[in-house]
Amino acid sequence: MQEPIYIKIHNKIKQDIENRVYKVGERIPAERQLAQEFGVSRMTLRQAIKTLEDEGILERRLGSGTYVSSQKVQEKMSGVMSFTQITRANGQVPSSKLLSYRITKPFLSEKERLKINENDNVLRMERIRYADDIPICFEVVTIPQKLIKNFSKHDISTSLYKTLEEKGGYKIGSVVENIGASIANENDARYLKIHRGDALVTRRQVTTLTDGQPFEYTRAEYVAERFEFTFSR
Repeated sequence: MQEPIYIKIHNKIKQDIENRVYKVGERIPAERQLAQEFGVSRMTLRQAIKTLEDEGILERRLGSGTYVSSQKVQEKMSGVMSFTQITRANGQVPSSKLLSYRITKPFLSEKERLKINENDNVLRMERIRYADDIPICFEVVTIPQKLIKNFSKHDISTSLYKTLEEKGGYKIGSVVENIGASIANENDARYLKIHRGDALVTRRQVTTLTDGQPFEYTRAEYVAERFEFTFSR
């Protein structure tokens, strides 16, 4: 069966986006111009564009035109994956910028969630996480010092889960996450290259090892238009 013309147009535009002929955030040519280039009616062209919009590849802006969407990083809430693993699974390159890294005494909330006592030290680090050099989230991660004292700062700050599993012999167990919403303050806006008041997705996460020991408490603020959580059962 011959492939419909609008699907061929859809595939060609999608390929052009993947090849960066049209870059993220860039407006694509007007429908009339594209219809002429493909030698089809505007109705056929619109069908292809609508399909790309439904897939989240293109987005229409009222009174402005049609643009290549900013690709969102997706986290499928069906298992324990690090930000690095999530980003790579989405075909993007993860990176991070470490803002703070220090050994200190735990806050009450950290002590309770990590099931440690007030005499224990914790590592608390603040960092910005990126996908393809686009800032996705600002996060604060707290880890019991005794768990990571034999690992380097580089190993912990760039790939904690991989370090624990491959160098520490630990096995990652389960995760409990609380998802909410907030708006960006001045610090969020500066760190994430957004505007004050922009929408954020907040996440509070406690991750445990297979023996039930909590090893990570994360507080993170995600740019809502760049990240989405997908829940599955």
